[in-house]
Amino acid sequence: MTSPKNPASPSRAAQRLMFALSLLLVPGQGVGQAGRAGNPIFPGWYADPEAHVFAHRYWVYPTTSAPYDEQTYMDAFSSSDLVTWTKHPRILDLEDVSWARRALWAPSVVEKDGWYYLFFSANDIQSDDQVGGIGVARSRTPDGPFEDYLGRPLIDRFHNGAQPIDPFVFQDQDGTWYITYGGWRHCNIARLKDDFTGFVPFDDGTTFREITPDGYVEGSFMLMKDGKYYFMWSEGGWTGPDYAVAYAVASSPTGPFERVGKILQQDPAVATGAGHHSVLHAPGSDKWYIVYHRRPLGETDRNHRVVCIDELRFSPDGRILPVVITKEGVARDSIGR
Repeated sequence: MTSPKNPASPSRAAQRLMFALSLLLVPGQGVGQAGRAGNPIFPGWYADPEAHVFAHRYWVYPTTSAPYDEQTYMDAFSSSDLVTWTKHPRILDLEDVSWARRALWAPSVVEKDGWYYLFFSANDIQSDDQVGGIGVARSRTPDGPFEDYLGRPLIDRFHNGAQPIDPFVFQDQDGTWYITYGGWRHCNIARLKDDFTGFVPFDDGTTFREITPDGYVEGSFMLMKDGKYYFMWSEGGWTGPDYAVAYAVASSPTGPFERVGKILQQDPAVATGAGHHSVLHAPGSDKWYIVYHRRPLGETDRNHRVVCIDELRFSPDGRILPVVITKEGVARDSIGR
């Protein structure tokens, strides 16, 4: 099903022109001091950010935070120093995804063989009888435009009770590509085919293996560091102040994962609803960052969320320390320095 077109919306060609003309440098919008990002790091209502290093720049791919019927495109942002950001508008539009019509969110982007693949949720399906789930789009450049890769959802069913939303894709040390995903308090992991068109069953014959830890709600993320797999997720209600990020550790990407505890949550003096994060780490750097969304104080609209960045620190024994959320953000960190 194609998405209905709004006659007031610019044409796709006009959007391309707008993209070319609107690579505007936008500083962080918080109250940061000179040389710091400030939180939020760029203006606008955005959520569910996934951060990467591509083409010698930092990139953030967020959800456009709006009512589901208006949530039909994605922007991206890039920076060379975490302080000044360039907006790349409408890198993915549902006009270019034949089966999607609304509720586009939670991007996960990977680079492979000269292509950038963007995995996304669409349509917010509530049962196997509805069309939607997790799709894949691709582009030759990290700023898009991304176009539908499969012509259908990659995952369009509720396996092990997991709503097909919130994908995260990563490559293991042995070269295997995995996807973790899931809402409704269930999380699955599956092995992707090398061309991302489907799945490779596990040795026991199953395709979707449940790895749900205690407290999991949505927003899975896998971090590999020092031989450990840090499985991270969001818990609590995304519309409320109790939204938070917790983690577990295992020696394998398939677990078993036992909950360690929360590492990101609200500070009533700074912001509420801190969650749905990713982790940013430039090759060769000793700095780790957590990129996440939160709700400014006093905001009650569920879609009034902003993207922020703060430092992620580890203890000497490898535990993730509780994150201090700030208004100032992080210090300038020029990539490749």
